Parts: sequence; structure tokens; C-alpha cells
Amino acid sequence: MVQAQQPKIVQTSAVSTADRSRSRRLPKTIRLVIVVGAAIAVFAAIILWPAGRSDWIAGWLYVGLVTLYFLINVIYLERVNPELIAARMRMGKGTKRWDIVWGVIFGPILLSVYIVAGLDAVRFEWSTMSPLMWPLGLFLFVPGAALFSWSMGVNPFFEKTVRIQTERGHRVIDTGPYAVVRHPGYLGFFGWCLSVPLLLGSWWAFAPAILSVIGLVIRTALEDRTLLRELEGYAAYAERVRYRLFPGIW
Repeated sequence: MVQAQQPKIVQTSAVSTADRSRSRRLPKTIRLVIVVGAAIAVFAAIILWPAGRSDWIAGWLYVGLVTLYFLINVIYLERVNPELIAARMRMGKGTKRWDIVWGVIFGPILLSVYIVAGLDAVRFEWSTMSPLMWPLGLFLFVPGAALFSWSMGVNPFFEKTVRIQTERGHRVIDTGPYAVVRHPGYLGFFGWCLSVPLLLGSWWAFAPAILSVIGLVIRTALEDRTLLRELEGYAAYAERVRYRLFPGIW
């Protein structure tokens, strides 16, 4: 009697491909978690160290708010524009020299917003701000952060430095918020900068916060000039969308 052969079970290529895809995503996810976790830890130190106290409620609330934003932003970008996350973790080839100089100057100014806030609101108490100003800060932060994230989600070329990304097929983006103003990401970041003094309760922190906004306006002008000169189709886009930052103004 001949025993019937059992049919062989063959794994489909789709299953093996899915397994390989998951194995590739895992290291990326781990790296992303490590980077975000380290950034939040450093950010918390920047907030709390100038205050000289670890029980600063406004400081911890702000750290929690920013942490929540980071998580939401990463999840959002992973869904709509995942390649941008990796692109923003490095400095692309061809970054403009003026932008490097700008970053060297702007970074300490932005950092000083948090340092001054901690020194003022807690350590030395140079000024006193009513807690009723906190909701106003939240009102500036939330829409500003949302606009910043929306701009990144729509624009796959939203890198952290200014350059013409020829190797990535750099092209004009004119959808979403870019249909209203040419640099919506900077406009969103205005809300972030100006919300810090209100959320941390420091009037003196408005001095570096306003300098930060001025720095963003300068970078907007320089970046816009670069794109007009070097990015194909941008001049025509600038004719359609006339305003760089503020509709009806500039």
C-alpha cells in the first residue's frame, strides 16, 4: 500500500516580505525612541536647571506639554511623511553657509528663552506673572505647533537647514498651508517662541523670545531669496502666493 504524500506547506513571499519589513522597521523605531527620549531628557534639564528646583510645577507642565507634542508629531509624520523624520536628523549636503551662521547665532538665543524663564520665574523672581496668563500661552502654543506639524506633513522637503535638495527631487509645494503663505512653518514656530514666557511665567523671557521671532523673520527672507534664485518654479509660485509669512502684510 502506497502512503499518500502530505502536501508541503510553502510560505508565501508576501509573508516573508512582511517579516523582513518588520525587521527593518524595528531598528528604526528603536533609534527614534532613543533620540526622542534623549531629546526630552536634555530638554527637561534645560528647563529645570536654571530654576534651581526640581519641584517647579510650571516647568514640569511645560516639559509634559512638549513631550506630548513630540509624540503626536512623530506619530503624525510616520503616517503622512515618514521619510522626513530621517531627513531632519542630519544636515544635508549643500546647506547654505549663511544658514550655518544663522543657526550658530539663533540656537543660543532660543536656548536663552528657557534659561531666562527659569532664572526669572523661580530662582531670582525678577518679575511676577499671573497664572491667568498660562491659558494665553497655551492658546499660542497649540495652534502654532499644529501649523508647524502640518507644514512638515505636507512638505517632504522640510529639512532643518536651507538647501536645494536636488538628490531628492526638490520641487515647489503649494498645497495645505503653503497655499496661503510661502513659509507657514516659521509662522507656526512664532507661536511656540512667544508661548514660552507665558507658559513658564516670566516677563523677562519675552526679550529673547522676541529676538527669536526676529531671527526667524530674517531666515524667512534669506530662504525665500534662495528659493527664488535656485528652485525651479518657485518664482511662479511666489506670484500666486504673494505673502511669505503674514497674509495681507508680508
